[in-house]
Amino acid sequence: MSLFHRKPRPIDYDPALQQPAVRRSICNGEMTVGFIDMKTGKFTDLMMVDGEKGLAEFCRAIGVQPEDIQTIY
Repeated sequence: MSLFHRKPRPIDYDPALQQPAVRRSICNGEMTVGFIDMKTGKFTDLMMVDGEKGLAEFCRAIGVQPEDIQTIY
């Protein structure tokens, strides 16, 4: 077993308190996924993703459709 191959951890979030979102940079297209706190509106980043494939993996991990993800610029 290699030390560099780990199983992806499940992502836990509370849909009543958090909304999944992707923050995209206008300058370089960098994408960071995370959650928006519904009470405060604060974005908490979880991880950087590389393009639509990474975004699709994030959606699959939390059980939502890509069109349900809010985009922040």
